[in-house]
Amino acid sequence: MNNKNLYVVMVGLPARGKSTIARKLKENLARDHIKTRIFNNGDLRRKLVNEDTSSPEFYNPKNSYGLAIREQIALKNINRAKSFINRGGQVAILDATNVSLKRRKKIVQLIPNQPLLFIECTNDDEEILKASIEKKVAFPEFNHLSREAAIRRFHERINYYCGIYTSLKNERNFIKLNSLYNKISKEEITDEIPYYDRVRDFLVTDTIKNLFLIRHGETYFNLQNRIGGNSSLTENGKIQAEAMARFFQKKKIPYIFTSQKKRTIQTAVPIKELQENCTMIPLEEFNEIDSGVCECMSYEEIREKIPQVYMTRKKNKYSYIYPEGEGYVSMKERVDRGIKKAIYLSANSENIMIIGHRAANRMILSHFLFRRKEDVPYIYVPQDKFYHIAATQYKKIFQLKPYGI
Repeated sequence: MNNKNLYVVMVGLPARGKSTIARKLKENLARDHIKTRIFNNGDLRRKLVNEDTSSPEFYNPKNSYGLAIREQIALKNINRAKSFINRGGQVAILDATNVSLKRRKKIVQLIPNQPLLFIECTNDDEEILKASIEKKVAFPEFNHLSREAAIRRFHERINYYCGIYTSLKNERNFIKLNSLYNKISKEEITDEIPYYDRVRDFLVTDTIKNLFLIRHGETYFNLQNRIGGNSSLTENGKIQAEAMARFFQKKKIPYIFTSQKKRTIQTAVPIKELQENCTMIPLEEFNEIDSGVCECMSYEEIREKIPQVYMTRKKNKYSYIYPEGEGYVSMKERVDRGIKKAIYLSANSENIMIIGHRAANRMILSHFLFRRKEDVPYIYVPQDKFYHIAATQYKKIFQLKPYGI
């Protein structure tokens, strides 16, 4: 067994993040000058097969013709991976569904006496699955179909894979990964696996190359010192949004994530308009703190009309939960989930942007920047500046920058 080489075998249903993990793994290893290459069955299929592979019947395990073609492609990629290793490559990543026990046994037979690591990607979040499928059906093979028809076909394709899906269990070396939460649910390592510590550490690490975290522009509620609600931007807020759009115009921002509130969406629209191929995705997870019975009230009104709320919250701002609402402490789970979704959906993007609210942005900042819980509600989140965050295994950046008006 050559302990300097490694074959990584991706496993999982379509649209579960396998290719995203494979690309990030390759990039991570390349930083350490480890020669890595991905062998993606889907890319090879789209290159070599002239038939309409958008048809779900092509993936029907009872379709002997489609099955034969897919097996030939799998074999060709395995041989390409072996050739790469034989020519001095170090890590070959076989990126395909590989959900059947039969296929995985075949891989083991064809790559004897070499370290094999299986990585199974799972993700049952319906919203993420929906967004992932929408990205998949943007491939040229679906161009002749309506969006609805393409999505329907892709779901049928997934159903065929479900019929032959056997989760990792008896393989000698494997990791089962929730690809949304970067959480390992099970692992079994029997052999000595090269680069294992490096690979495992990467799998559980949030990676953002450049995140621009912005608070929405000025609103009418801001002028009145009111909390929550769904206020629109003032004229000055619109000027701020347009200034941000001009500031970021020369940066490629493929994804802008907002809350579901008008003020963040109104802030995002001018930025999106000056970008090419920019997708705006409102996420409920980035909504502002729900202040319950105090929603739309000013702090002065709360102090005068509900003094017990005002005084109790003042004593422990982080842990206090508004009656019929939430608090910083109860926001954490949903905001963390929103961050995971944003990272997942913008996979491999150089730059992403989140436009949120003061309390929500404080929770996002605390996700990346250590703060004592009692200090989180006081993190500075202005409307005339933005945070630039980079968080990888190699680099950590936290900068507060003005965008200029």
